[in-house]
Amino acid sequence: MAQSQWLFTLDALYSTPSLVSLEQELHDRAAAIELLFRLGASLALPTSAMCTAATWFHRFYMRYSMEDFDPRHVSASCIFLATKTEECGRKLRDVARVAYAKSHHIDVRDLPADSYDVDCWQSSILITEETLLEALCFEFVVESPHVEMLNMFESLQPGIELQEYAWSVTHDAYRTPLCLLYPSRIIAIACYVLAQRVYDGPNSPSLDARIAACSPSKSLPTPPSHKPPSPDASRAAVDYYNLQESETEQVAEALAILLEFYSSQNAPHLQFTTWVTPPARPIQRRPIFISRDSLPQIEKHQPRSQDILNRTPNYPDGRHTPASVPSEGK
Repeated sequence: MAQSQWLFTLDALYSTPSLVSLEQELHDRAAAIELLFRLGASLALPTSAMCTAATWFHRFYMRYSMEDFDPRHVSASCIFLATKTEECGRKLRDVARVAYAKSHHIDVRDLPADSYDVDCWQSSILITEETLLEALCFEFVVESPHVEMLNMFESLQPGIELQEYAWSVTHDAYRTPLCLLYPSRIIAIACYVLAQRVYDGPNSPSLDARIAACSPSKSLPTPPSHKPPSPDASRAAVDYYNLQESETEQVAEALAILLEFYSSQNAPHLQFTTWVTPPARPIQRRPIFISRDSLPQIEKHQPRSQDILNRTPNYPDGRHTPASVPSEGK
């Protein structure tokens, strides 16, 4: 780990408790975060609550496996807990009803008031919440890249369309493990730079040009300068934070992970970065995101354990349910 108990090295992702390959686990995490966001939106929760819940979800699976805890139940538990800590309380029954409906692709209005399935989900959310609290060590405060993004918007004053691009990319970042790997400001900078590159178009400066360190000799971190926007608008985010060279390397890796995530998605609206060239990085590695069509081959040849192929998890409702969450359309 680095800097805190909730910041991990990339290598640590390869030794999480889940038995499936990292590629499969990250796909399942992304799908569960999609479910989490859809649940939060249906409950009219603020962005802060949904992002806090998403961060907790990622932290939970650094300590517990997907084979033992259904990601759908963990998503719902994270949302329910976030409604308490973020002071936007929702009734447990309402969370359970919407979570069950979203995970089974049905209209919540079609569920009877005394639904046995909702009863099971309600019990599961409470049981899972107990383990969630232990996994989090009762540490509920989460630093959000959205806050850093708002600070950049205020200082750099980008146009509304660029702000919407950057906000959307920051939201998508929770479908990746970035919140486990880098501080919130590194994630915010990467999201802003990528959004700016896409917004500016193919003939604009590359990602490398946008994040190159101006002064490699810096030895101490410095806070945001709060000076007027950089004359070179393409470097505005990096100049705003006066990044060290080591920090620009982190931004480069965060950008690479974001681009891997987008390129692995089958949905056309998530493939808008296909023409963007990743930044140069000091250490090369194999991609951690691959397309869903490639997952069976990865599972066959590079599983963490063959046990997952013959293992069926049990859940508090007494039934056997799949550990993975099917991806839902927008």
